Amino acid sequence: MDAVEVFNSLPAARLEHDLQACCAAPAWGAAITAKRPYESRADLLAAADAAARALSWAEVLAGLSAHPRIGERAAGESQEAAWSRREQSAAARSADEATRAALIEANRAYEEKFGHVFLIFASGRTQDEILAAARERLTHDETTERAIVADQLRLIALLRLERVLDAL
Repeated sequence: MDAVEVFNSLPAARLEHDLQACCAAPAWGAAITAKRPYESRADLLAAADAAARALSWAEVLAGLSAHPRIGERAAGESQEAAWSRREQSAAARSADEATRAALIEANRAYEEKFGHVFLIFASGRTQDEILAAARERLTHDETTERAIVADQLRLIALLRLERVLDAL
C-alpha cells in the first residue's frame, strides 16, 4: 500500500492529529479530510495547497498560534515542536550573537507592528537571510504582510504534510 492509500485509510482521529501538526488551523485539516479519498500524492498536495489558500485571516492566526518565534526553540515533545526545531536548526547554527540579538529585536518590532509572530519558511535559510527578510517585512503594510504570512504558513504546512506522507 502506498502512502496515499494509507493516508486515505487512517482513522479520522489519527488524521486530525497528523494534520494539526502540519497546520494548527482546524479548517485546513477539515478541508483535506473532507476530500478523501485521494487518487495520488499530487492530488492530495493540490487539495492541501488549495485549503491553505482558502484560509481566512482568523484561520491563519489560528495556524500561527502553534509557531514559536524565529530563533526560539520550540518546547515540547509534539511532532509539530520537533519539526519546528528541525526547520530552524540550520539557521540557528549559522547565527552569531549579534545576529541573534538583532533577530530578537526584529521579532519584537514585528510583533509590536503586526500583533503576531514573524512567520517565515525557515528551512534552508541562514539567520542572516531570516533577519534580512524580517527587516524587509517590517516595511510592509498590514495587507501586504497578511498575504505573505498566509503564504509562509501554506509553505510550512505543505512541507510538513510531505513529511507525514513520507512517514506512512
